[in-house]
Amino acid sequence: MSAIVPYIRRDFLRWGRGRVAVVSTLVMPAAWLIFVGLALPIRFTDNYLDFITPGILVMTMLSAGLAGGTLLMFDKILGFMNKFLALPAPRENILFGKILFASGRGILQATIILAIAILIGASVYSPLQYAVTYLILFLFGILVAAFATTVALYLDDHDSLSAFNTMITMPLFFTSSALMPYDVMPPWLRPIASVNPLSFAIDAVRAVDAGMMPSVQIAALGLLSAGVIGICIHVFRRTTV
Repeated sequence: MSAIVPYIRRDFLRWGRGRVAVVSTLVMPAAWLIFVGLALPIRFTDNYLDFITPGILVMTMLSAGLAGGTLLMFDKILGFMNKFLALPAPRENILFGKILFASGRGILQATIILAIAILIGASVYSPLQYAVTYLILFLFGILVAAFATTVALYLDDHDSLSAFNTMITMPLFFTSSALMPYDVMPPWLRPIASVNPLSFAIDAVRAVDAGMMPSVQIAALGLLSAGVIGICIHVFRRTTV
């Protein structure tokens, strides 16, 4: 970790200096909580805010994870990547730093969104439930950040990566179980939502909120994250050597 921390610290310092960027990343999730969670007259649940909050938390982690690929792309474009590769530390630490930074930033943003949700009426759960929820969000953030970093290694310019992120973000969100349960979805949407990775994480968080322990989902997220990280390392070695 001693060789990875400087990469994480560098990205956190750069992120903290951009105050507009810090605030802007919270605007959309907070707007979803307020204008959708409180305003829509939903009849399939007594507290729609409790239902939608896990989806907003996972969406926050998705946005933060995808930004990890953007950071790597900028380092490639601006020439920092070549300087990092010349350092004596293992090259993979560059990837680990980006992935851990993106996941850590997502956790901070999700904490603020969760606090807003509680302030406007979401239920308060036990410390253990919140701890397991954070574990699920962190594993999901690792998975998305590793995937985004792998994509950034394949692409050559920021515009292509930005277009890719835009292309997948909203379709993934709207075809997940974030906004409605499976039994009220249109029949054509249910099979799509059931295999959507966002639904996998959202359903796990909802299970925790209901007092269950989603051990299978947590183990699966951990294995998927490890697998994608392995692919990312393989691609990184091939594209930089």
